[in-house]
Amino acid sequence: MSGSQALTSLCSKSHRYSSLFPPFILSSSNPHRRIPRQIRPSTVRMSSSHPAPSSSSAASTTSSAASAIDFLTLCHRLKTTKRAGWIRRGVKGPESIADHMYRMGIMALVASDIPGIDRDRCIKMALVHDIAEAIVGDITPSDGVPKSEKSRMEREALDHMCTLLGEPSRAKEIHELWMEYEENSSPEANIVKDFDKVEMILQALEYENEQGHDLEEFFQSTAGKFQTEVGKAWAAEIASRRKKNKY
Repeated sequence: MSGSQALTSLCSKSHRYSSLFPPFILSSSNPHRRIPRQIRPSTVRMSSSHPAPSSSSAASTTSSAASAIDFLTLCHRLKTTKRAGWIRRGVKGPESIADHMYRMGIMALVASDIPGIDRDRCIKMALVHDIAEAIVGDITPSDGVPKSEKSRMEREALDHMCTLLGEPSRAKEIHELWMEYEENSSPEANIVKDFDKVEMILQALEYENEQGHDLEEFFQSTAGKFQTEVGKAWAAEIASRRKKNKY
């Protein structure tokens, strides 16, 4: 079953679950991908205080569990949605969005210590930086969506997901991590931005080796754009291995 078929099946099972997903329109460049028509603006509860205790702690726990499972059900799309760039280039069995984010998290875990850098924050940021794509999908330049519109769509999707999660402290953390990455506003964000590019070119090298594709465009798109020493060093190692494989 495809990701879109699974989503349709899930939403048809229960009226309650239909509220998890906003209306979609088809991408003009890829009729099998869906882009949200408009996500209802929502306000994310950013207060770090806990909600007032309910009259029944059991009911509160049940409600919290339901919100968490609703959120995780929506995140399932990250596992089933394939990265659009690889599909466009005819890669067989391309990685999913979740595959990409997972290896970025591993990169943050295994990278050498850097003074002043919060490793745990880097790992968390890697795990959430593409989370809005659970709703909007993997929008690429070939989709013809302006950068400002893509950003708006993703921010609205993020708000929707954080509201769905319900837990104020966790929603606040996810929102802050995503915004920090999006705005490239910290040393941790600089590193995770580099890991995003490193993971892509490493994956490109693997697809070249495994399937015989020429994926030069992915290497060209990242050339000279690494911001950190670890990003530059890892990219150089990948480039060196690619050169050896070609000759």
